[in-house]
Amino acid sequence: MSSPIYKRSVIIEGRKTSISLEEPFWEELQAIAKERHIKVSSLVAEISSARKDSNLSSAVRIFVLGNARRGQLDSAA
Repeated sequence: MSSPIYKRSVIIEGRKTSISLEEPFWEELQAIAKERHIKVSSLVAEISSARKDSNLSSAVRIFVLGNARRGQLDSAA
């Protein structure tokens, strides 16, 4: 079963942009931002500035996946 993709607008450095994410990725992105005590837009700005060649939506998914993997490693130790 596939999860529908939702387009969401965020403001990065005063510029409005959009990202298209499945709901589980969006929810996890919100949780990471809350854990870090920052706004989702600030976290997306960090991800955007660190990305190489991928589009922003892909970069967010890769970031969320990496964060989840690190969490699994931390809990296994």
